[in-house]
Amino acid sequence: MSARPKMGGRLEAPSIQRRRRTHAERTAETQGRIKAAVVEAVSELGFHRTTAAEISRRSGVSWGAAQHHFGDKNGILIAVLVDSFNRFAERLAGIPTDGEPLEGRVASFVDAAWEHFGSPHYRCTLEILLNMPAPDWLSRELPLRDATLEAWRDIWDRFFGGAGLSARDEVAVQYYAVSVLSGLAAMKRFEGPTVERRQNELRMLKETLVRELGRGIG
Repeated sequence: MSARPKMGGRLEAPSIQRRRRTHAERTAETQGRIKAAVVEAVSELGFHRTTAAEISRRSGVSWGAAQHHFGDKNGILIAVLVDSFNRFAERLAGIPTDGEPLEGRVASFVDAAWEHFGSPHYRCTLEILLNMPAPDWLSRELPLRDATLEAWRDIWDRFFGGAGLSARDEVAVQYYAVSVLSGLAAMKRFEGPTVERRQNELRMLKETLVRELGRGIG
């Protein structure tokens, strides 16, 4: 669109027709601000000082509006946990596994998983998991738990589905991997930037996974 001349030879800038955001876009943006405020507050202040007032202040969203979107504080915390798992899944989704040897799949899995587990976002997630009230698995949390476990199994099977371990041993290896990664994430809070030590422990995790998963393949 060209500029329109005004009287006296001056130009008038053309008006720009801005696309109005849809209701869904506005909702997603507001919910994103609320979740980001929780992550920021928990990371800086800790779980117990992340109050409703603090979430509202950081997000710029009234607590009444936040409740409208999530129901209550637990609803917001659960949404942050879901967002954290989705970030984890997205990190691993683009990694090729077809035709890769076990050692390569293990290395790719551990490296990508640590990018997530070692992030401030996951440390916030871990603090929420350790401090929020025990979930009521008979109500709204049950479908979420089942969906999370199914999504986790899909990720694991894409990397290691042909390992041939017994169901019991496979679950044990999965729990071991998550426990090591979560433990390293927790230690970052106390140790500071001890990168070399973490690299050694990640190497040990890779070696253990190759050995245990290789038992089924062999």
